[in-house]
Amino acid sequence: MSKELSRQFKRLNKKEEKILNKKKNKLIKSKVTPVMDKVQDKIPEKLKDTLESAFFKGFQLVFEKGNIVIEKTYNKDRLMSDYEVNNYILDKNLNRKSINKLDKYARDSKRLNTSLSFVEGSVLGFFGVGLPDIPIFIGVIMKTIYEIALNYGYKYDSDEEKAFILKLIAAAMSEGEEKLRLNDELSMLGDSIDKNLETNIDLDLLVKDTAKTLSDALLVGKFIQGIPLIGALGGTINYTIIKKIAKYAEVKYKKRYLSKKI
Repeated sequence: MSKELSRQFKRLNKKEEKILNKKKNKLIKSKVTPVMDKVQDKIPEKLKDTLESAFFKGFQLVFEKGNIVIEKTYNKDRLMSDYEVNNYILDKNLNRKSINKLDKYARDSKRLNTSLSFVEGSVLGFFGVGLPDIPIFIGVIMKTIYEIALNYGYKYDSDEEKAFILKLIAAAMSEGEEKLRLNDELSMLGDSIDKNLETNIDLDLLVKDTAKTLSDALLVGKFIQGIPLIGALGGTINYTIIKKIAKYAEVKYKKRYLSKKI
């Protein structure tokens, strides 16, 4: 392994470790979290079930018909072409400059889509919408991941890659031991896909699990968003979720990409 490749893996491992072991701010933990827990206890079970079902159907809709719409929001052919050029340059001269150029497109995509999520959430919030158009929100999440994936040379149409994306979202939005477990499973799945090994995938179960994880993470924020006076908080919540998923996706796809260069 080259020195630069070793340096890149060291940085990525540090980033991943920070994501996996991120501790809550003391003020948030002592003041905000107890309040949010009380709010969550007051949320009707029917609303919880409704939101989870909406996410489940939203993921199904995006996977079945949504890619055509999502791909109209960016130039897929150009992204694939840019990757081919950047990958060729990197293969010829693997150094910090060539890797940074590859990273730049992923960072630009992350920045744009987190901005979109803030606008989408704020608009819904100002109108006091407690249960937003979930497919649109999922579409922004998928657009973010798709663009990052393409920047590192990965397509997203196969069941295996769909499973990778679902598990990635679930891991990004989980906490504690569950986050660590899902991260390990995600790494093993990515490795199996890239080595053309057999993968045992239950896509429907993954959709269900990811829908629950994402709806749970969004639940308190969207319940608050339904109150017009503090509805704008919804934009912040959507922004935070997209940013968290994008940051994690960038690490996992880059590690997959660089692992093939060893």
